[in-house]
Amino acid sequence: MTNLEARPAPELCAAHADAGAVAELYEPREVPLGGLRAMEVRRTLPQRALPMVGAWCFLDEFGPQHVDMRVLPHPHTGLQTVTWPVAGEIRHRDSLGSDVVVRPGQLNLMTAGRGVSHSEFSLGSAPLLHAVQLWVALPDGAAGGPAAFEQVTFLPTWESRGARATVFIGELDGARSPAGVHTPLLGAEVVVEPRGRVEVPLDQAFEHAVLVLSGTARVAGTDVAPGPLLYLGEGRASVPVESHDGATLLLLGGARFEHDLVMWWNFVGRTHADIADARAAWASDTSSDRFGTVAGHDGVRIPAPDLPNVRLQPRRRAPQA
Repeated sequence: MTNLEARPAPELCAAHADAGAVAELYEPREVPLGGLRAMEVRRTLPQRALPMVGAWCFLDEFGPQHVDMRVLPHPHTGLQTVTWPVAGEIRHRDSLGSDVVVRPGQLNLMTAGRGVSHSEFSLGSAPLLHAVQLWVALPDGAAGGPAAFEQVTFLPTWESRGARATVFIGELDGARSPAGVHTPLLGAEVVVEPRGRVEVPLDQAFEHAVLVLSGTARVAGTDVAPGPLLYLGEGRASVPVESHDGATLLLLGGARFEHDLVMWWNFVGRTHADIADARAAWASDTSSDRFGTVAGHDGVRIPAPDLPNVRLQPRRRAPQA
């Protein structure tokens, strides 16, 4: 998935002061994805006051809606893309030669490293599509390393009375995903049954957040519906979740990320120069040297927008009140 904003704002995801256990709601920003007609996403990461949750630095949710999704080849650097469909099927092709279809309950994980490019198309004519697209910031070493792709079709589950979780990244109470990541992380889809109540175990060393994908739930004493992200802070050994009518939630967690990050368009770097170099490489006639070529598109791809006429500067998290 790509950020198709015509004038993407520079972002810096900076380490932030310890918050402890909190329950803060962050409203999404509605973002129209230019080339995808009638398609909008709800973006809850990054935000000025909450740039990251662990190494999770970008979170878009789109759908459920009937839409013909056509995301042409585009580049990435310094991150991993995590594609998690809730409804519908998405065809992924990349410059590594991958050509796969990802379905609900399956994970696509692409590591950009120094550079990769890919495309994503929905299957069928205007199918019902509902998915989340996340980015994971890569630490030093991996951020400048080789690109990679893996699809995981069989994922572990965690169960408790009234709830079941599919763990697609990291580990939840012994249920560990085989997906390869470079920092301590958690990503899980939690399904709570109608009138279900559950205490979900958490890693106290992580900060966590919850996004409701369907239904409504009460999480850590806060009523949550689809749309906003509930930030839970860190230091929690567990979180209580209940739902009267049933709900599906996305649970994210991770150890606080140690590096400052500049984010612009589809690139994650450490400095303005990192971003400018990546953009220039994608715009050049020799872009395939760094980003490769995605087969099946006859050379058609998404061009990079112009850099802003200022040096990309940090956007830091607002201090705690």
